[in-house]
Amino acid sequence: MRKAGLLTIAGVAVVTLMGLVYLALTFDASQNGTTTVVIAPPVEPAQRQSPSSRVTTPAGNSILPEIRLQPQTDQVAPPATEPIVEPLPTEVASATPAQAETELPAATPLPMLNESDAFVFDELRGISGGAAVIDFLVSDQIVRKFVALVENISRGEYPQTGVPYQPIGTEMQVRNIDENLFVMDDASYDRFNEVVEAFTALDTDASYALYRFLSPLLQQAYAEIGFRNQSFDDTLRSAINAVLAAEEVEGPYQLVKPSVMFLHADASIENLQEVHKLLIRIGPKNASQIKAKLREFRNRL
Repeated sequence: MRKAGLLTIAGVAVVTLMGLVYLALTFDASQNGTTTVVIAPPVEPAQRQSPSSRVTTPAGNSILPEIRLQPQTDQVAPPATEPIVEPLPTEVASATPAQAETELPAATPLPMLNESDAFVFDELRGISGGAAVIDFLVSDQIVRKFVALVENISRGEYPQTGVPYQPIGTEMQVRNIDENLFVMDDASYDRFNEVVEAFTALDTDASYALYRFLSPLLQQAYAEIGFRNQSFDDTLRSAINAVLAAEEVEGPYQLVKPSVMFLHADASIENLQEVHKLLIRIGPKNASQIKAKLREFRNRL
């Protein structure tokens, strides 16, 4: 049964193959009425023609109507950006009238008069030339002693005690003329050279600024000795004028020594004010330097 099925299938396949061969041999193409199927080419999209490329008739009319195509551009969405956050305005506190003014550094407070020595020396040491002057000053009651000296000089006097400086420590050098008459030696002036150089080397502007800074203490010390209603500035100015008014007296200077102290043998010199006689003892060169420095200081008062 299985073998008979296979034979049947094979027979059908042979018959079919023979039929196909017959059709191929007997096929004849038509000579007269060939039917051609033309497949239309794809229509190209209309292109925009320039005015120079248009085909026109002799009359100048365009065969085809002009078609203007507006180019279409894709609208591109702008790139997304992060939102800009504006900073909040900073509140500025309105300045009060006191704050609107220029703020100056707080001034150094002055100490009590009884406790002012160390403070004064520290301030004096801070100005140019001040350290050298300190070596010649006493260490106690410097403000009170300075005020007392200025008050005496303003009257032409010169105290022998209670002065703000240390004693020179060198006696005046003299030469004997006879048993009771002496003459001042020029070498005696040299003992004042160092202190005069220190005084004149002080910075004048800085010295005046320090004086002005210490004025309340100076005025208080001045009031203590009975001048409550008088300005110490005026007294200092009078003292400077007294020194500047001293006339130079030419030497040699003859001296006598009736006791411990030397006196001028010339009565006209001995009767001069004490501050004038002091300028004679320090010598003309030193006196000239001191006067020049005092003029500078007086010009600032």
